[in-house]
Amino acid sequence: MLMAECFLLKEGKQQMAVINTGLLTKGLRSEFFGRLRAVSTHYQDLSTRIPSTSDSETYRWLGTVPRMREWGSGRLARGLRTESYSVENLKYESTLEVDRDEIADDQTGQLRIRVGELAQRAATHKDYLLAQLLINGATDGYNSYDGTTFFSTAHVSGSSGAQSNDVSIASDSSSNEPSTDEFKAAFRKALGSLLALKDDQGEPMATSASGLVCVVPPFILYTALEALNATVINQTSNVLQGAARVVALPWLTDPTVWYLLKTDGVIRPFIFQDREPIEFGALAENSEEGFKREKLLFGVRARYRLTYGYWQYAVRVRFT
Repeated sequence: MLMAECFLLKEGKQQMAVINTGLLTKGLRSEFFGRLRAVSTHYQDLSTRIPSTSDSETYRWLGTVPRMREWGSGRLARGLRTESYSVENLKYESTLEVDRDEIADDQTGQLRIRVGELAQRAATHKDYLLAQLLINGATDGYNSYDGTTFFSTAHVSGSSGAQSNDVSIASDSSSNEPSTDEFKAAFRKALGSLLALKDDQGEPMATSASGLVCVVPPFILYTALEALNATVINQTSNVLQGAARVVALPWLTDPTVWYLLKTDGVIRPFIFQDREPIEFGALAENSEEGFKREKLLFGVRARYRLTYGYWQYAVRVRFT
């Protein structure tokens, strides 16, 4: 790491004092963004990125595209629905406090490790937020654009009729974890439910069983992988092989609940509302904080929001 040098005379010997000229911060910033880019995340595959230009965005266009019709007497234009879905951007931060003596004692290697961990936390924060949307999707206040909780047995929008994207299936397993056969049965039921869901025009939302992702807790990851990846199960050809991709999110802790998502639509089950990207900053020795308390601050900030997109592209599955 490059650092400025000045030499002080003390007892006839030269000693080196550390002064931050900005190169320390520059090096750590490079370390941070290098680590940030290297972290594997899932939110970008499960959500649609919507650039945001204000403190909030209003979605009135979800579920408003009419079906094709014969020309007849001419075009029949349809405007936006009265359903309104406003989402406010939130600001996030994380800050490290470092004693100046740690820098003076050449502990910058440890500081680099902490900055690397900070980058990992920042990178996976959107995955964490998405997991919270899944976990709380059937809780009051976690509503989709139709005003109903995201996972509900009573979705109604326009001409859709009453619909459900919350299914359950009986489990005979003596443990909380489902068997491979039970997961396969649950997948078939969830897929059937997903393909039957309609938009506000009464039209099917999912017209093919493509772009499917099973989001599962780590406890049943290998059960899901076997059910959907194995060529043969119990000496029988597995017709579900390759039917869906499996993603495990560590924040999902209930082994009896998982989610089937369709992710190849124009709008996915979730929306990543992107206002201000992650930035890295520092208050170093020449700051007021560094002068008074001899504390250096390194931190990140960003503004964005993870929110619900199309509930018709998501099904919650519960083993009972």
